[in-house]
Amino acid sequence: MELVVERKKMNLINVIGDYGRQLFGFIRSRVSSNEDAEDILQDVWYQLSSQAKLDDIESISGWLYRVAKNRITDNYRKKKSANRLLLDEEEEELTIPAFMNEAGNNPETAQLQKLFRETLFEALDELPEKQRNVFVWNELEDITLQEIADREKENIKTIISRKRYAVQHLKRRLEFLYTDFLND
Repeated sequence: MELVVERKKMNLINVIGDYGRQLFGFIRSRVSSNEDAEDILQDVWYQLSSQAKLDDIESISGWLYRVAKNRITDNYRKKKSANRLLLDEEEEELTIPAFMNEAGNNPETAQLQKLFRETLFEALDELPEKQRNVFVWNELEDITLQEIADREKENIKTIISRKRYAVQHLKRRLEFLYTDFLND
């Protein structure tokens, strides 16, 4: 006796109905807001809708969760790169405050942006040239520390050390902006 398993013909509406709520819960548990979860879920549905044949996907649930995980990772990376300059105590990393990414005609935000930029560039000017260069190349021009080491013909540990000293200095100089303006 032969056992024949009949695969249910899949269509987008059935898949959304079958997996939508679970997939949203999975995504929401891994991102910071409902809006991010909704955006990621929308991306997953869009990618699914662009597939030529849904029936060619062997495991629809595996496919959906893999795409969702990839979109969550992309979302995390996007936010991390958008916030690369905020001072982080543990990681010795600077990330740009959220108000620096805001556009608009709010005079208070414009003033804060101007003050932050001026203070950042004053603090950068105070650094020794080699520390300043490493920081600017790595943080503002997205050149890797290894590429900087190769370019400067220096040991990678020397480059990392220069960046660390630059970050410590900038952290001290910008601290008042975070405590006075950003923690209100």
